[in-house]
Amino acid sequence: MDFKLTEEQQMLQDTAARLVRDAYGFEQREKFRHTELGHGEAFWQTLGELGLTSVPFAEQYGGFGGTGVETMLIMTELGRGLCLEPYLQSVIYAGGLIQQLGSEAQKNDLLGQVASAELQLAVAFEEPQSHYHLNDVQTRAEAVEGGFRLCGRKVAVIGGQSASLILVSARVAGNARDEEGISLFLVDPQAEGVKRRVYPTADGLKGCELYLDDVFIEANALLGENGQALAALRYQQGRAIAAQCAEATGAMAAACDLTLDYLKQRKQFGQPIGKFQVLQHRMVDMRTELDQATSMAMLAACVADQPDSEERSRTLAAAKFIVTRAGRLVCEQSIQLHGGIGLTDEYVGSHYAKHLVMISHQFGDDDHHLKAYSKLMQVA
Repeated sequence: MDFKLTEEQQMLQDTAARLVRDAYGFEQREKFRHTELGHGEAFWQTLGELGLTSVPFAEQYGGFGGTGVETMLIMTELGRGLCLEPYLQSVIYAGGLIQQLGSEAQKNDLLGQVASAELQLAVAFEEPQSHYHLNDVQTRAEAVEGGFRLCGRKVAVIGGQSASLILVSARVAGNARDEEGISLFLVDPQAEGVKRRVYPTADGLKGCELYLDDVFIEANALLGENGQALAALRYQQGRAIAAQCAEATGAMAAACDLTLDYLKQRKQFGQPIGKFQVLQHRMVDMRTELDQATSMAMLAACVADQPDSEERSRTLAAAKFIVTRAGRLVCEQSIQLHGGIGLTDEYVGSHYAKHLVMISHQFGDDDHHLKAYSKLMQVA
């Protein structure tokens, strides 16, 4: 199979790689991490100016009309640079939901702003009890005159601290885990009754818990058909998983390069420790896992925008499982080969390890996706 990039795709990858390389050194990332915003505002705007935030959207809404492959190229470079910007949450997941569910008025009003990085979005789909189950929704939306009243709590809203709009899943009918009766709403975090508790995540990103206390939402803030949002949430989370796999491979590649450089420079008994055969074997194991994960990330990118099907779901579950397991081995071996310095907060290697651990738990861990894959297997 030919995996060569087109000239246009190669230019896109080169643009993203050059931007991250020139503007996102580790010291700069640390400065971004400790700001109130939690990421680089100027860097986010540059992503928009270069058209990188417009890649997944249709041309009629100001986008590039790209596929999962183009998204993969950008996410790989953002992962390589440990970038803190909420590209995955705002552009891919939230933007994808609006493009799939939104009315023409909503798409014309919002997608152009997301594509130009003028508007940042977030998605609030997790609750304290939900544990990866998108249908486990206890946040309630009650129909009232002119709109809805929302009450509930969402957790782990990555990028929610700086988002201008948050897409919130809420139940309009049925019991806690029913498949039907889930809607999606555009919520202004500055609205009366909305409260955010902001906190840093283990890998340097920022997120928040979202509290909704009798929040009034106008009827035109409903995305799609009332009570029928679950299928779109699952489909767009699949696209987000494919993008996340690409981000993980970028981080793994950088961790492997960092470890190899260390093995060449660190000396014991008068020679670089990279000359010791047992350490060479460990380095080969890391590269082998990276190659396998990269192959699965490419496969996930190829199916990400295909129509929903069991085959697509199986492929994405397999990709997340393999990439998660590979990421765990790479970060563990990297720390082992570095020794004590590999755990220090001042060394970039530890941040790659923490980021890969966080990726492994977002949108479902390896056990969750192995179980999902097993359920989707077609037994002859």
